[in-house]
Amino acid sequence: MDFTLKVPTKEDMQSIVDVCNNVDRTYLSERMPNPYTEASADWWINMIRENDGKTGIWRLICIDGRDVGHISVEKKEDVYRKDSEIGYLLRTEYWSKGIMTEAVMRICRIAFEELDIERITGLYYEPNVASGRVLEKAGFEYEGLMKNAVFKNNELYNLCVTGLLKENMQKH
Repeated sequence: MDFTLKVPTKEDMQSIVDVCNNVDRTYLSERMPNPYTEASADWWINMIRENDGKTGIWRLICIDGRDVGHISVEKKEDVYRKDSEIGYLLRTEYWSKGIMTEAVMRICRIAFEELDIERITGLYYEPNVASGRVLEKAGFEYEGLMKNAVFKNNELYNLCVTGLLKENMQKH
């Protein structure tokens, strides 16, 4: 299996649209447009071109040359500027194969090298134990629970908080 993290370009527009329209959105934030259009992908690619390596790291997850997911680490601002937040999505047919754990470890290394950050925060809705396992296997430590912090699809969810410190990443 050929596994790469790739910076998105205009040539990837159709595959980005395809992934974003065919991913399980149950535990995703609502900031990703739905439906996801070519205009959405164009905006995202342009934003990455201007900001990659400065305010964040954004990559396509490619398996055997096919875009199967996306992953990012985005810096926070103000007094939180040494922190960042990781986000990711993966087509369901690629779940439970270790792909996302590997992608998380790779992008965290890149983020700590390229961004002026000391930690990466990973958040997941409490019922999404698979995402929690991905973060744990990648070295994130559970830090706490924010009760009723997420409202999605007319349901309240607890939000689990995890973190990976730069000093701990360097030990892996």
